[in-house]
Amino acid sequence: MINDPGVNALEGVVGCGEQLRKAREAAGLSLEEVASQLRMPIQVVGSLEAERWDRLGAPVFVRGQLRSYARLLKVDLQGLLQQAQIEPIVPATLVSHTHTPPIRRMAESLGRRAMYVVITAVLVVPMWYVISGNSSKAPPSTASLDVVPPAESAVSGAGASPSTAAAKPVAAQQNDPYIASMAPMARPAVAAPAAALTLRFNGDSWVEISAPDGSTVEKALVRAGESRSFSAGQVGRMVLGNAADVEVRQASGNVDLAPYKRGNVARFTVSSDGFVAPVSH
Repeated sequence: MINDPGVNALEGVVGCGEQLRKAREAAGLSLEEVASQLRMPIQVVGSLEAERWDRLGAPVFVRGQLRSYARLLKVDLQGLLQQAQIEPIVPATLVSHTHTPPIRRMAESLGRRAMYVVITAVLVVPMWYVISGNSSKAPPSTASLDVVPPAESAVSGAGASPSTAAAKPVAAQQNDPYIASMAPMARPAVAAPAAALTLRFNGDSWVEISAPDGSTVEKALVRAGESRSFSAGQVGRMVLGNAADVEVRQASGNVDLAPYKRGNVARFTVSSDGFVAPVSH
């Protein structure tokens, strides 16, 4: 037999369940109707009538359920309920387990800091070692793509004197690999080709200059003191107004415009090498 203090406290409430059952039947109510009106499970109503206190939980709740049932059926159970000395439920005392002594908190804080230091050392030191190791190495030699490879230089300089060999770069003597550089090598300046034909205007002159394909190179009034220079193959035909004030010079010297003039207008063609010839009709 179960020795439950809560159940023993209700041993004095004997016969109340029977009174409730008789009152319900006299009122013509079923267990389902009572359970619906009290908003209790039907099993609780049946346990109250059968006085099965061990199925109903704490005595305080059982007394409340009995009072509700008695008010519904207008049954006086006050005397029976007072016989059961049921003490109120005392809430359990809450004990905090989160308090940590100051010394323990300090130790935990130091431990966390030490862990951060170790993790930082594990991650940073290898990276620093790799970076410092790479930076200490000498940079590779660079050479332009225009230079002769070291192997070919060695072959071509096989017959060179010792002083010439000593003057070679240290990188070439040690057979260090070259890294090709895209920077262009400086090359000597090439002089521009001399003009095949030059015009010097001592007076204002109207000119019409055409290319070998017939397109217009210049068609304008050129003022006194100006000059024009043309390379070989750039000019195919010329018409010079006021030709008496225009000096025409080619590679062999000044050109006499008299054979090409009609009045004061000179018309002539220019060959691909810059020589003047009459206009063919």
